[in-house]
Amino acid sequence: MKKTVAGLCAALLIPAFLLASDDNSTEIEQAKKATAAFGGALKSELVEAMRSGGAIAAIDVCHTRADEIAETLSKKTGMNESRVSAKNRNPGNAANDWQLNVLRSFDERRESGEAPGSLTWNETVENAKGEEFRFMKAIPTGGLCLQCHGTAIAPEVSTRLDELYPDDKATGYSEGQIRGAFLVTRQLD
Repeated sequence: MKKTVAGLCAALLIPAFLLASDDNSTEIEQAKKATAAFGGALKSELVEAMRSGGAIAAIDVCHTRADEIAETLSKKTGMNESRVSAKNRNPGNAANDWQLNVLRSFDERRESGEAPGSLTWNETVENAKGEEFRFMKAIPTGGLCLQCHGTAIAPEVSTRLDELYPDDKATGYSEGQIRGAFLVTRQLD
């Protein structure tokens, strides 16, 4: 089946990474739940930080808690959870080549009218260890996000971002743009 799909993609000149696979419906559902848990936990802490200490407190939550939340949920779900971006703030969240292709496809799909918050993608690939399931869910830029990721960032927020992320690329966004994606991978065998 995989060779047939790959051959069909080559014949039609459709990149295989753009096609979603239905062969892993259980994995897809688990990945959707994992990204919802990750996004929900992170958003909850960010909103609380914004309420109690503003954007600077939210930056500190993102800096210290995002990776901790991902690690805790990864252990709980047995899936590797993280975030990636083409314009990363944290160097550890820089997207690799296949992830960049997916992020570009999310941008194209958003520009074609798909709702940014509904954009997902998945595939199963062969790697050195066997089969790997991959899932990404777009992270759209919300209104509150613009205080740290927008075009008009307060000077004190810029100063804190510069302190924590000297090579920050995650600014200049408008509401609704794709800022990155939640990433879930799992080795299947």
